[in-house]
Amino acid sequence: MYRDYKRYPYTHQISQMISQRDTRYQNNQPYSDTSYHNIQLQDYGPKPFVIDIEDATMQNNNFRTALWTGTYIQLTLMSINVGDEIGLEMHPDIDQFIRIEEGEGMVMMGDFEDNLDFQMRVDDDYIIIIPAGKWHNLINIGNQPIKLYSIYAPPQHPHGTVHETKFDAEAAEADYGY
Repeated sequence: MYRDYKRYPYTHQISQMISQRDTRYQNNQPYSDTSYHNIQLQDYGPKPFVIDIEDATMQNNNFRTALWTGTYIQLTLMSINVGDEIGLEMHPDIDQFIRIEEGEGMVMMGDFEDNLDFQMRVDDDYIIIIPAGKWHNLINIGNQPIKLYSIYAPPQHPHGTVHETKFDAEAAEADYGY
């Protein structure tokens, strides 16, 4: 069953695509960053998108930046200052994936706001999967900002969301309910 595959019939087109180094386009066209420096951090959704996620994550200094928002998923970047936290929250209908690129934290989860019975220390290269309906928080317990990216399915924040600080994020949640 699995041996009966067909070769892609247009291999010459793939070679041409590989030889094109700069695939950045404007006006609702695909975006790909191959420079690895000075990435413009903005929401590129819902158009096709390719980027070095580690470079983008490390460059982000905002508490939260939506990098790609589509109909069914959203990619955000976060920078959590030393001693700060994401904040205790629960998304009833959203699964969440977090990957820590740099920093040390304590992740806590539980079924109830006052009973976070799952706790684990996390640092560089750890992932955190948060099922819909779980209360959760991530606290920076290290000596440098936590740099992470998070994927929400479906999206949690409006297209183009940028919160420079945690205070900005909390104000947006209070004002607009997200």
